[in-house]
Amino acid sequence: MHHTGFLFTDHYQLTMAQLYHAYGLAERTAQFDYFYRANPDYGNHQAGYAITAGLGPLLAWFEATSITPSDLEALARVPAGDGSRLFGPEFLGWLADAGSFSSMRISAVPEGRVVHPNTPIGVVEGPLAIAQIAETPLLNQLNFASLIATKTSRVVEAAHGGDVLEFGARRAPAWGANAATRAALIGGASATSNIGAALDLNARSAGTHGHAMIQVFMAVAGGELEAFQAFADVYPDDCVLLVDTIDTLQSGVPHAIRVFEELRRRGHQPVGIRLDSGDLAHLAVRSAAMLDAAGFDAARIVLSSQLDELTIWQIRNQIVDEAPRYGVDADALLPRLVYGVGSRMVTSDGDSSFDGVYKAVAVADDTDTWQPAIKLSNSPIKMQNPGRKALWRVYDRRGLATADVVSLAHETLEDRPLVLLHPDQPGVERILAVDQVGDVERLLQPVWAEGRSTGTQGGVEEARRRRQLDIDRLDPGVRRLVNPHRYHVSLTQELSALKRKMIEQVSDP
Repeated sequence: MHHTGFLFTDHYQLTMAQLYHAYGLAERTAQFDYFYRANPDYGNHQAGYAITAGLGPLLAWFEATSITPSDLEALARVPAGDGSRLFGPEFLGWLADAGSFSSMRISAVPEGRVVHPNTPIGVVEGPLAIAQIAETPLLNQLNFASLIATKTSRVVEAAHGGDVLEFGARRAPAWGANAATRAALIGGASATSNIGAALDLNARSAGTHGHAMIQVFMAVAGGELEAFQAFADVYPDDCVLLVDTIDTLQSGVPHAIRVFEELRRRGHQPVGIRLDSGDLAHLAVRSAAMLDAAGFDAARIVLSSQLDELTIWQIRNQIVDEAPRYGVDADALLPRLVYGVGSRMVTSDGDSSFDGVYKAVAVADDTDTWQPAIKLSNSPIKMQNPGRKALWRVYDRRGLATADVVSLAHETLEDRPLVLLHPDQPGVERILAVDQVGDVERLLQPVWAEGRSTGTQGGVEEARRRRQLDIDRLDPGVRRLVNPHRYHVSLTQELSALKRKMIEQVSDP
Protein backbone atom coordinates (compact mmCIF):
# COMPACT_ATOMS: atom_id res chain seq x y z
CA MET A 1 0.00 0.00 0.00
CA HIS A 2 1.53 3.27 -1.14
CA HIS A 3 0.22 5.25 1.83
CA THR A 4 2.15 3.17 4.37
CA GLY A 5 5.33 2.48 2.38
CA PHE A 6 8.09 4.54 0.81
CA LEU A 7 5.55 6.98 -0.66
CA PHE A 8 4.30 7.92 2.78
CA THR A 9 5.81 11.34 2.24
CA ASP A 10 4.68 14.71 0.95
CA HIS A 11 4.40 15.47 -2.76
CA TYR A 12 6.95 18.25 -2.55
CA GLN A 13 9.61 15.99 -1.04
CA LEU A 14 9.63 14.01 -4.28
CA THR A 15 9.55 17.05 -6.54
CA MET A 16 12.55 18.45 -4.63
CA ALA A 17 14.30 15.09 -4.89
CA GLN A 18 13.79 15.07 -8.67
CA LEU A 19 15.15 18.62 -8.90
CA TYR A 20 18.22 17.61 -6.88
CA HIS A 21 18.72 14.69 -9.25
CA ALA A 22 18.37 16.89 -12.32
CA TYR A 23 21.05 19.29 -11.01
CA GLY A 24 23.46 16.61 -9.84
CA LEU A 25 22.80 17.22 -6.14
CA ALA A 26 20.82 14.10 -5.19
CA GLU A 27 23.87 12.25 -3.88
CA ARG A 28 25.42 15.32 -2.22
CA THR A 29 25.76 14.65 1.50
CA ALA A 30 23.51 16.85 3.61
CA GLN A 31 22.50 17.20 7.21
CA PHE A 32 19.04 17.99 8.55
CA ASP A 33 18.14 18.80 12.16
CA TYR A 34 14.87 17.84 13.82
CA PHE A 35 13.88 20.25 16.59
CA TYR A 36 10.75 21.89 17.95
CA ARG A 37 10.11 25.58 18.36
CA ALA A 38 7.95 25.90 21.49
CA ASN A 39 6.66 23.76 24.34
CA PRO A 40 2.98 22.80 24.19
CA ASP A 41 0.63 25.55 25.37
CA TYR A 42 -2.76 24.27 26.49
CA GLY A 43 -4.35 27.70 26.86
CA ASN A 44 -4.69 28.22 30.60
CA HIS A 45 -1.67 26.03 31.39
CA GLN A 46 1.64 25.36 29.70
CA ALA A 47 4.40 22.78 29.50
CA GLY A 48 7.88 23.76 30.63
CA TYR A 49 9.57 20.88 28.80
CA ALA A 50 8.81 18.06 26.35
CA ILE A 51 9.43 14.30 26.31
CA THR A 52 10.91 12.61 23.24
CA ALA A 53 9.06 9.62 21.80
CA GLY A 54 8.42 7.88 18.50
CA LEU A 55 12.00 7.07 17.55
CA GLY A 56 11.66 3.28 17.91
CA PRO A 57 8.74 2.93 15.47
CA LEU A 58 10.38 5.39 13.08
CA LEU A 59 13.61 3.40 12.90
CA ALA A 60 11.65 0.17 12.45
CA TRP A 61 9.78 1.78 9.55
CA PHE A 62 13.02 3.00 7.96
CA GLU A 63 14.44 -0.50 8.17
CA ALA A 64 11.37 -2.17 6.65
CA THR A 65 10.73 0.37 3.90
CA SER A 66 12.12 0.80 0.40
CA ILE A 67 10.74 1.76 -3.00
CA THR A 68 8.75 -0.97 -4.77
CA PRO A 69 7.94 -1.56 -8.45
CA SER A 70 4.33 -0.61 -7.79
CA ASP A 71 5.50 2.65 -6.17
CA LEU A 72 7.52 3.48 -9.28
CA GLU A 73 4.61 2.61 -11.56
CA ALA A 74 2.32 4.85 -9.49
CA LEU A 75 4.77 7.76 -9.64
CA ALA A 76 5.08 7.34 -13.38
CA ARG A 77 1.34 8.03 -13.66
CA VAL A 78 1.37 11.29 -11.67
CA PRO A 79 0.50 14.08 -14.15
CA ALA A 80 2.21 17.44 -14.54
CA GLY A 81 0.23 20.59 -15.22
CA ASP A 82 0.44 20.12 -19.00
CA GLY A 83 -0.68 16.49 -18.83
CA SER A 84 2.80 15.01 -19.21
CA ARG A 85 4.49 12.90 -16.55
CA LEU A 86 5.54 14.86 -13.47
CA PHE A 87 8.29 12.36 -12.62
CA GLY A 88 10.58 11.50 -15.51
CA PRO A 89 12.19 8.13 -16.31
CA GLU A 90 15.70 9.30 -15.38
CA PHE A 91 14.64 10.22 -11.86
CA LEU A 92 12.53 7.07 -11.44
CA GLY A 93 15.46 4.97 -12.63
CA TRP A 94 17.69 6.58 -10.02
CA LEU A 95 15.00 6.13 -7.36
CA ALA A 96 14.69 2.44 -8.22
CA ASP A 97 18.33 1.99 -7.17
CA ALA A 98 18.58 4.57 -4.38
CA GLY A 99 15.09 4.32 -2.87
CA SER A 100 15.78 3.15 0.66
CA PHE A 101 16.95 4.77 3.88
CA SER A 102 19.99 2.55 4.37
CA SER A 103 22.36 5.31 3.23
CA MET A 104 21.40 7.63 6.09
CA ARG A 105 23.05 8.05 9.48
CA ILE A 106 20.98 9.32 12.38
CA SER A 107 21.90 10.62 15.82
CA ALA A 108 19.16 11.48 18.27
CA VAL A 109 18.27 12.17 21.87
CA PRO A 110 16.95 8.77 23.07
CA GLU A 111 13.26 8.31 23.72
CA GLY A 112 11.96 9.34 27.12
CA ARG A 113 14.44 12.16 27.64
CA VAL A 114 13.37 15.64 28.70
CA VAL A 115 14.09 18.07 25.87
CA HIS A 116 13.68 21.78 25.22
CA PRO A 117 12.86 24.08 22.29
CA ASN A 118 15.29 24.90 19.48
CA THR A 119 17.77 22.17 20.30
CA PRO A 120 18.66 19.40 17.80
CA ILE A 121 16.73 16.34 19.02
CA GLY A 122 17.44 14.34 15.88
CA VAL A 123 20.17 14.73 13.24
CA VAL A 124 19.89 13.04 9.83
CA GLU A 125 22.92 12.83 7.57
CA GLY A 126 22.92 11.26 4.13
CA PRO A 127 22.31 11.75 0.41
CA LEU A 128 20.36 14.98 -0.01
CA ALA A 129 17.40 13.54 -1.93
CA ILE A 130 16.87 10.60 0.43
CA ALA A 131 17.25 12.73 3.56
CA GLN A 132 14.70 15.11 2.04
CA ILE A 133 12.16 12.32 1.42
CA ALA A 134 12.63 11.17 5.04
CA GLU A 135 11.28 14.46 6.40
CA THR A 136 7.57 13.66 6.34
CA PRO A 137 7.63 10.21 7.99
CA LEU A 138 10.12 11.46 10.56
CA LEU A 139 7.95 14.40 11.54
CA ASN A 140 4.82 12.26 11.49
CA GLN A 141 6.26 9.70 13.91
CA LEU A 142 8.20 11.96 16.25
CA ASN A 143 5.82 14.90 16.53
CA PHE A 144 2.69 12.98 17.51
CA ALA A 145 4.45 10.62 19.90
CA SER A 146 6.35 13.44 21.63
CA LEU A 147 3.11 15.41 21.96
CA ILE A 148 1.38 12.53 23.77
CA ALA A 149 4.40 11.59 25.88
CA THR A 150 4.65 15.21 27.05
CA LYS A 151 0.97 15.42 27.95
CA THR A 152 1.17 12.10 29.80
CA SER A 153 4.24 13.20 31.73
CA ARG A 154 2.30 16.22 33.00
CA VAL A 155 -0.65 14.01 34.00
CA VAL A 156 1.72 11.67 35.84
CA GLU A 157 3.33 14.64 37.57
CA ALA A 158 -0.12 15.84 38.72
CA ALA A 159 -0.88 12.36 40.10
CA HIS A 160 2.12 12.58 42.49
CA GLY A 161 3.02 8.91 42.23
CA GLY A 162 -0.53 7.61 41.74
CA ASP A 163 -1.03 5.10 38.95
CA VAL A 164 -2.10 6.63 35.64
CA LEU A 165 -3.88 4.26 33.24
CA GLU A 166 -4.14 5.18 29.55
CA PHE A 167 -7.81 4.68 28.56
CA GLY A 168 -7.94 6.56 25.26
CA ALA A 169 -8.13 4.11 22.35
CA ARG A 170 -11.77 4.84 21.55
CA ARG A 171 -11.12 8.58 21.20
CA ALA A 172 -7.66 8.48 19.62
CA PRO A 173 -6.96 9.30 15.93
CA ALA A 174 -7.82 5.94 14.28
CA TRP A 175 -4.87 3.51 14.32
CA GLY A 176 -2.86 6.32 15.88
CA ALA A 177 -4.28 4.91 19.13
CA ASN A 178 -1.41 2.41 19.14
CA ALA A 179 1.18 5.16 18.75
CA ALA A 180 -0.58 7.12 21.49
CA THR A 181 -0.50 4.13 23.83
CA ARG A 182 3.21 3.60 23.31
CA ALA A 183 3.92 7.31 23.82
CA ALA A 184 1.77 7.43 26.95
CA LEU A 185 3.69 4.52 28.46
CA ILE A 186 6.95 6.35 27.74
CA GLY A 187 5.42 9.44 29.31
CA GLY A 188 4.87 7.55 32.57
CA ALA A 189 1.49 5.82 32.33
CA SER A 190 1.68 2.57 34.28
CA ALA A 191 -0.75 0.56 32.14
CA THR A 192 -3.14 0.83 29.19
CA SER A 193 -6.61 -0.40 28.31
CA ASN A 194 -5.30 -1.10 24.77
CA ILE A 195 -4.58 -4.79 25.27
CA GLY A 196 -3.15 -5.44 21.81
CA ALA A 197 -0.62 -2.64 22.16
CA ALA A 198 0.19 -3.75 25.70
CA LEU A 199 0.97 -7.27 24.50
CA ASP A 200 3.13 -5.96 21.64
CA LEU A 201 5.04 -3.69 24.02
CA ASN A 202 5.33 -6.17 26.90
CA ALA A 203 3.39 -3.69 29.03
CA ARG A 204 0.57 -4.10 31.53
CA SER A 205 -3.02 -3.92 30.33
CA ALA A 206 -5.75 -2.88 32.73
CA GLY A 207 -9.50 -2.36 32.86
CA THR A 208 -12.63 -3.13 34.82
CA HIS A 209 -16.03 -3.52 33.18
CA GLY A 210 -18.44 -1.10 31.57
CA HIS A 211 -21.91 0.11 32.41
CA ALA A 212 -23.17 -2.25 29.69
CA MET A 213 -22.53 -5.32 31.83
CA ILE A 214 -24.71 -3.96 34.62
CA GLN A 215 -27.39 -2.83 32.18
CA VAL A 216 -27.53 -6.36 30.71
CA PHE A 217 -27.99 -7.90 34.14
CA MET A 218 -30.63 -5.32 35.02
CA ALA A 219 -32.49 -6.24 31.84
CA VAL A 220 -32.32 -10.03 31.93
CA ALA A 221 -30.37 -11.43 34.90
CA GLY A 222 -31.27 -9.61 38.11
CA GLY A 223 -29.64 -6.26 38.74
CA GLU A 224 -26.51 -4.40 39.84
CA LEU A 225 -25.77 -6.72 42.75
CA GLU A 226 -26.04 -9.80 40.57
CA ALA A 227 -23.75 -8.18 37.99
CA PHE A 228 -21.16 -7.46 40.67
CA GLN A 229 -21.44 -11.00 42.01
CA ALA A 230 -20.95 -12.45 38.54
CA PHE A 231 -17.86 -10.32 37.93
CA ALA A 232 -16.40 -11.30 41.29
CA ASP A 233 -17.14 -14.96 40.57
CA VAL A 234 -15.23 -14.88 37.27
CA TYR A 235 -12.43 -12.52 38.44
CA PRO A 236 -12.09 -13.04 42.20
CA ASP A 237 -8.52 -11.71 42.38
CA ASP A 238 -8.97 -8.86 39.89
CA CYS A 239 -12.24 -7.44 41.14
CA VAL A 240 -12.69 -3.72 40.46
CA LEU A 241 -16.35 -2.73 40.34
CA LEU A 242 -17.83 0.26 38.51
CA VAL A 243 -20.24 1.72 41.04
CA ASP A 244 -22.01 4.66 39.36
CA THR A 245 -24.54 3.01 37.02
CA ILE A 246 -27.52 3.60 39.36
CA ASP A 247 -26.55 5.64 42.42
CA THR A 248 -22.95 5.62 43.58
CA LEU A 249 -23.44 6.08 47.32
CA GLN A 250 -26.89 4.54 47.78
CA SER A 251 -26.50 1.52 45.54
CA GLY A 252 -23.11 1.05 43.90
CA VAL A 253 -20.75 1.25 46.87
CA PRO A 254 -23.03 -0.71 49.27
CA HIS A 255 -23.42 -3.47 46.69
CA ALA A 256 -19.66 -3.47 46.07
CA ILE A 257 -18.99 -3.80 49.80
CA ARG A 258 -21.39 -6.72 50.02
CA VAL A 259 -19.60 -8.49 47.17
CA PHE A 260 -16.21 -7.65 48.67
CA GLU A 261 -17.28 -9.24 51.97
CA GLU A 262 -18.24 -12.40 50.10
CA LEU A 263 -14.87 -12.40 48.34
CA ARG A 264 -13.05 -11.97 51.63
CA ARG A 265 -14.91 -14.91 53.16
CA ARG A 266 -13.75 -16.99 50.20
CA GLY A 267 -10.13 -15.96 50.81
CA HIS A 268 -9.76 -13.35 48.06
CA GLN A 269 -8.68 -9.74 48.35
CA PRO A 270 -10.88 -7.32 46.37
CA VAL A 271 -8.99 -4.67 44.40
CA GLY A 272 -11.37 -1.71 44.56
CA ILE A 273 -14.03 0.38 42.85
CA ARG A 274 -14.21 2.76 39.89
CA LEU A 275 -15.94 6.14 39.81
CA ASP A 276 -16.79 7.42 36.33
CA SER A 277 -19.17 10.35 36.84
CA GLY A 278 -20.20 13.08 39.22
CA ASP A 279 -18.03 15.03 41.65
CA LEU A 280 -15.14 12.59 41.68
CA ALA A 281 -13.32 14.15 44.63
CA HIS A 282 -16.43 14.18 46.84
CA LEU A 283 -17.45 10.68 45.79
CA ALA A 284 -13.92 9.39 46.39
CA VAL A 285 -14.00 10.72 49.96
CA ARG A 286 -17.50 9.40 50.68
CA SER A 287 -16.72 6.02 49.11
CA ALA A 288 -13.48 5.77 51.07
CA ALA A 289 -15.37 6.43 54.32
CA MET A 290 -17.78 3.58 53.52
CA LEU A 291 -15.04 1.18 52.42
CA ASP A 292 -12.89 2.00 55.45
CA ALA A 293 -15.80 1.40 57.82
CA ALA A 294 -16.31 -2.03 56.26
CA GLY A 295 -12.65 -2.91 56.70
CA PHE A 296 -11.54 -2.33 53.12
CA ASP A 297 -9.14 0.52 53.82
CA ALA A 298 -6.67 -0.82 51.25
CA ALA A 299 -9.17 -0.87 48.38
CA ARG A 300 -8.12 1.20 45.40
CA ILE A 301 -10.39 3.90 43.99
CA VAL A 302 -10.11 4.33 40.26
CA LEU A 303 -11.20 7.73 38.94
CA SER A 304 -12.11 8.30 35.31
CA SER A 305 -14.17 10.70 33.16
CA GLN A 306 -12.47 13.54 31.28
CA LEU A 307 -9.38 13.73 33.47
CA ASP A 308 -6.26 15.71 32.63
CA GLU A 309 -3.43 17.23 34.64
CA LEU A 310 -5.47 20.17 35.96
CA THR A 311 -8.54 18.13 36.92
CA ILE A 312 -6.33 15.65 38.78
CA TRP A 313 -4.60 18.54 40.54
CA GLN A 314 -7.99 19.99 41.53
CA ILE A 315 -9.35 16.61 42.66
CA ARG A 316 -6.39 16.02 44.93
CA ASN A 317 -6.66 19.50 46.46
CA GLN A 318 -10.40 19.06 47.06
CA ILE A 319 -9.83 15.70 48.75
CA VAL A 320 -7.33 17.27 51.14
CA ASP A 321 -9.92 19.92 52.08
CA GLU A 322 -12.95 17.65 52.23
CA ALA A 323 -11.68 14.38 53.70
CA PRO A 324 -11.59 15.51 57.38
CA ARG A 325 -15.36 16.27 57.32
CA TYR A 326 -16.06 12.57 56.78
CA GLY A 327 -13.38 11.22 59.09
CA VAL A 328 -11.14 10.15 56.20
CA ASP A 329 -7.36 10.50 56.36
CA ALA A 330 -6.46 12.31 53.13
CA ASP A 331 -2.81 11.26 53.42
CA ALA A 332 -3.94 7.63 53.43
CA LEU A 333 -6.54 8.07 50.70
CA LEU A 334 -4.47 9.87 48.07
CA PRO A 335 -2.03 6.97 47.51
CA ARG A 336 -5.01 4.65 46.92
CA LEU A 337 -6.22 6.66 43.93
CA VAL A 338 -5.75 5.43 40.37
CA TYR A 339 -6.42 7.72 37.42
CA GLY A 340 -7.92 6.39 34.20
CA VAL A 341 -7.16 9.08 31.65
CA GLY A 342 -8.62 8.87 28.17
CA SER A 343 -9.46 11.36 25.45
CA ARG A 344 -7.78 14.41 26.92
CA MET A 345 -4.44 12.62 27.07
CA VAL A 346 -4.37 10.80 23.72
CA THR A 347 -5.53 13.93 21.89
CA SER A 348 -3.33 16.30 23.93
CA ASP A 349 -6.37 18.38 24.75
CA GLY A 350 -5.62 22.09 24.54
CA ASP A 351 -2.69 21.78 22.13
CA SER A 352 -3.21 19.15 19.47
CA SER A 353 0.06 19.39 17.53
CA PHE A 354 3.75 19.40 18.34
CA ASP A 355 5.72 22.20 16.68
CA GLY A 356 8.53 19.97 15.44
CA VAL A 357 10.36 20.90 12.23
CA TYR A 358 13.10 19.44 10.03
CA LYS A 359 15.57 21.86 8.50
CA ALA A 360 18.70 21.62 6.35
CA VAL A 361 21.66 22.88 8.37
CA ALA A 362 24.70 21.84 6.31
CA VAL A 363 25.58 20.53 2.84
CA ALA A 364 28.88 19.15 1.57
CA ASP A 365 30.39 21.10 -1.34
CA ASP A 366 32.31 19.74 -4.34
CA THR A 367 35.36 19.11 -2.15
CA ASP A 368 33.31 17.30 0.54
CA THR A 369 33.72 20.26 2.87
CA TRP A 370 30.70 21.01 5.00
CA GLN A 371 28.99 24.33 4.27
CA PRO A 372 26.52 25.59 6.88
CA ALA A 373 22.96 26.46 5.83
CA ILE A 374 20.49 28.82 7.45
CA LYS A 375 16.90 29.96 7.05
CA LEU A 376 16.10 33.56 7.90
CA SER A 377 12.71 34.74 9.09
CA ASN A 378 11.01 37.88 10.33
CA SER A 379 10.13 35.79 13.36
CA PRO A 380 13.24 35.14 15.52
CA ILE A 381 11.80 31.82 16.75
CA LYS A 382 11.91 30.50 13.17
CA MET A 383 15.55 31.44 12.58
CA GLN A 384 17.46 28.17 12.90
CA ASN A 385 20.95 27.51 14.19
CA PRO A 386 23.23 26.67 11.24
CA GLY A 387 25.92 24.07 10.79
CA ARG A 388 26.77 20.64 12.15
CA LYS A 389 26.18 20.73 15.88
CA ALA A 390 26.30 18.91 19.20
CA LEU A 391 23.88 19.15 22.12
CA TRP A 392 24.93 19.17 25.77
CA ARG A 393 23.17 19.24 29.11
CA VAL A 394 24.90 21.10 31.91
CA TYR A 395 24.09 20.11 35.49
CA ASP A 396 24.78 22.24 38.53
CA ARG A 397 26.52 21.05 41.70
CA ARG A 398 23.15 19.78 43.07
CA GLY A 399 22.79 17.49 40.06
CA LEU A 400 19.92 19.50 38.59
CA ALA A 401 19.88 20.41 34.90
CA THR A 402 20.67 24.10 34.55
CA ALA A 403 21.07 24.59 30.78
CA ASP A 404 21.00 22.80 27.44
CA VAL A 405 23.81 24.09 25.25
CA VAL A 406 24.02 23.86 21.47
CA SER A 407 27.58 23.92 20.13
CA LEU A 408 29.31 23.28 16.85
CA ALA A 409 30.14 19.63 16.32
CA HIS A 410 33.85 19.92 17.15
CA GLU A 411 33.40 21.78 20.46
CA THR A 412 33.74 20.03 23.83
CA LEU A 413 32.49 22.50 26.51
CA GLU A 414 35.59 21.95 28.63
CA ASP A 415 36.51 25.61 29.16
CA ARG A 416 35.66 27.34 32.45
CA PRO A 417 34.08 29.69 33.11
CA LEU A 418 31.44 28.50 30.66
CA VAL A 419 30.05 31.38 28.59
CA LEU A 420 26.52 30.75 27.31
CA LEU A 421 24.80 33.08 24.86
CA HIS A 422 21.10 33.66 24.34
CA PRO A 423 20.02 32.02 21.04
CA ASP A 424 17.93 34.98 19.82
CA GLN A 425 19.08 38.07 21.70
CA PRO A 426 22.62 39.26 20.83
CA GLY A 427 24.61 40.43 23.84
CA VAL A 428 22.57 38.49 26.39
CA GLU A 429 24.84 35.96 28.05
CA ARG A 430 25.13 33.76 31.12
CA ILE A 431 28.47 32.86 32.69
CA LEU A 432 28.85 29.70 34.76
CA ALA A 433 31.90 29.64 37.00
CA VAL A 434 33.82 26.48 37.90
CA ASP A 435 31.88 26.00 41.13
CA GLN A 436 28.53 26.33 39.30
CA VAL A 437 29.08 23.45 36.90
CA GLY A 438 28.69 19.80 37.81
CA ASP A 439 28.41 17.14 35.10
CA VAL A 440 28.17 17.91 31.39
CA GLU A 441 26.34 15.31 29.30
CA ARG A 442 26.35 14.82 25.54
CA LEU A 443 22.71 14.19 24.59
CA LEU A 444 22.82 13.10 20.93
CA GLN A 445 23.64 9.43 20.40
CA PRO A 446 24.06 7.38 17.20
CA VAL A 447 20.78 5.48 16.64
CA TRP A 448 20.84 4.48 12.93
CA ALA A 449 23.66 3.36 10.66
CA GLU A 450 24.15 0.96 7.77
CA GLY A 451 20.45 0.46 7.31
CA ARG A 452 19.52 -0.57 10.82
CA SER A 453 19.02 0.67 14.35
CA THR A 454 22.11 0.65 16.52
CA GLY A 455 19.97 -0.87 19.28
CA THR A 456 21.46 1.45 21.89
CA GLN A 457 18.30 3.13 23.15
CA GLY A 458 16.33 0.03 24.21
CA GLY A 459 12.57 -0.23 24.43
CA VAL A 460 9.66 1.37 26.22
CA GLU A 461 10.72 0.39 29.73
CA GLU A 462 14.16 1.94 29.28
CA ALA A 463 12.53 5.10 27.92
CA ARG A 464 10.22 5.25 30.96
CA ARG A 465 13.23 5.06 33.27
CA ARG A 466 15.00 7.82 31.35
CA ARG A 467 11.96 10.07 31.68
CA GLN A 468 11.80 9.61 35.44
CA LEU A 469 15.52 10.25 35.87
CA ASP A 470 15.31 13.44 33.81
CA ILE A 471 12.19 14.66 35.62
CA ASP A 472 13.92 14.11 38.96
CA ARG A 473 16.83 16.28 37.73
CA LEU A 474 14.59 19.08 36.48
CA ASP A 475 14.00 22.20 38.55
CA PRO A 476 10.52 22.17 40.18
CA GLY A 477 9.73 25.53 38.63
CA VAL A 478 10.18 24.10 35.13
CA ARG A 479 7.93 21.14 36.05
CA ARG A 480 5.14 23.43 37.27
CA LEU A 481 1.78 22.82 35.57
CA VAL A 482 0.86 26.50 35.19
CA ASN A 483 3.26 29.26 34.10
CA PRO A 484 6.42 27.18 34.41
CA HIS A 485 9.85 28.75 34.58
CA ARG A 486 11.63 28.97 31.24
CA TYR A 487 14.52 26.55 31.04
CA HIS A 488 17.81 27.92 29.73
CA VAL A 489 18.74 26.95 26.17
CA SER A 490 21.99 28.57 25.09
CA LEU A 491 24.55 28.72 22.30
CA THR A 492 28.31 28.61 22.58
CA GLN A 493 30.24 31.68 21.55
CA GLU A 494 31.52 29.99 18.40
CA LEU A 495 28.08 28.90 17.20
CA SER A 496 26.58 32.27 18.04
CA ALA A 497 29.30 34.00 16.02
CA LEU A 498 28.67 31.72 13.03
CA LYS A 499 24.95 32.41 13.21
CA ARG A 500 25.47 36.19 13.29
CA LYS A 501 27.93 36.01 10.40
CA MET A 502 25.56 34.00 8.24
CA ILE A 503 22.63 36.27 9.03
CA GLU A 504 24.71 39.26 7.94
CA GLN A 505 25.85 37.54 4.74
CA VAL A 506 22.37 36.44 3.73
CA SER A 507 20.73 39.71 4.73
CA ASP A 508 23.27 41.81 2.74
CA PRO A 509 24.15 39.82 -0.39
